[in-house]
Amino acid sequence: MADPFAEIRPYNDDEVAGVLVRLLGDSEFLDAMASYRLGKLAALAPRLTRQLARVLIGREVRGISDVRSMQNRIERYMRQMIESTTGGLSVSGLEGLDPGRPYLFMSNHRDITMDPAFTNYALHTRGRDTVRIAIGDNLLTKAWVSDLMRLNKSFIVKRSVSGPRELLAASKTLSLYIQQSLLQDGAPIWIAQREGRAKDGVDRTEPVIIKMLSMSRDKRSQGFGEHIGSLGIVPVAISYELDPCDALKASELHRLAMEGHYEKGAEEDVVSIAQGIAGDKGRVHVSFGTPLSSDFDSPEAVAAEVDRQVISDFCLHPTNLWAYQRQHGDAAAVPDNLHCEDGVTSEAQFFARIDALPETHRPYALGIYANAVSSKLALATSGLRPC
Repeated sequence: MADPFAEIRPYNDDEVAGVLVRLLGDSEFLDAMASYRLGKLAALAPRLTRQLARVLIGREVRGISDVRSMQNRIERYMRQMIESTTGGLSVSGLEGLDPGRPYLFMSNHRDITMDPAFTNYALHTRGRDTVRIAIGDNLLTKAWVSDLMRLNKSFIVKRSVSGPRELLAASKTLSLYIQQSLLQDGAPIWIAQREGRAKDGVDRTEPVIIKMLSMSRDKRSQGFGEHIGSLGIVPVAISYELDPCDALKASELHRLAMEGHYEKGAEEDVVSIAQGIAGDKGRVHVSFGTPLSSDFDSPEAVAAEVDRQVISDFCLHPTNLWAYQRQHGDAAAVPDNLHCEDGVTSEAQFFARIDALPETHRPYALGIYANAVSSKLALATSGLRPC
């Protein structure tokens, strides 16, 4: 029987060895790895460094024969990355979730690869199953990038399909795959609350994501709320003391405000991915919320509850408060109980970072940090029940 999800699903254990062989024979992949590992030498002697990259990577993947061993190898690199680019990772809320149930973790989205990576690391180091990760095909511009992502339990969200009929079919297939992962395979899922990152620091759920998830329900036997409850949606709030891509985002936001549109460069996502991985993040906090019940009657209501939990559970760092106070004046009233995490960045260091940007970009960079405070204050005055 043909696999209806073969084009989008992660690789299975019996496919891992073949994919690794293919990667080791892919010149573009080897050139990219040589450039990353060997820098200028790769440009001076491409053939030599390509062969050297093949040997080095071959050693790295020796003994990897299934998805678990691949993820165990990735865990080592994650630990090194956390030690070298963060001031520490903290986690909350996971103790309130059933370790035997696969959840659909719906996260705010600040960084292309690190958001699901930190979620996965939090789960893995606490003995939980790692997630299957939703990733847009706009990021998979090279075959080798797709191979790497699918080796790490990523599945593909087809955003580049043309025509409403094709988009509807792709959305239905995606919805069915997510449902099968959760309810039949027992595999947890990570998905962003919106398409694309919240570059302005305003975390909001797009109801269209919920509509996509609801496409897998059997309308003859299951109500909308019952279906939502069956998926085990858990909001996740990830907060970074420093955003490694804040300068890139501020530049884009400024151009969008000035020109009304922004044309993304061909390699821009790759640059953002690399900067997100290698850049300084300060302290990072991952907060797991409470599973959504069946008491919802619309995608908008579900989105509102995800927003409430993400905003409420978002861990404010001093950088968020400093940015808010600079925007609104040092005397801006911010309740003491909003601050929940000490940082490793001083106020002088933070503002030196902001002031190093072009003057016209600075308001947008401040907003990336300050808008989380504004969202918290708005929630506190809205009458909505905090988490």
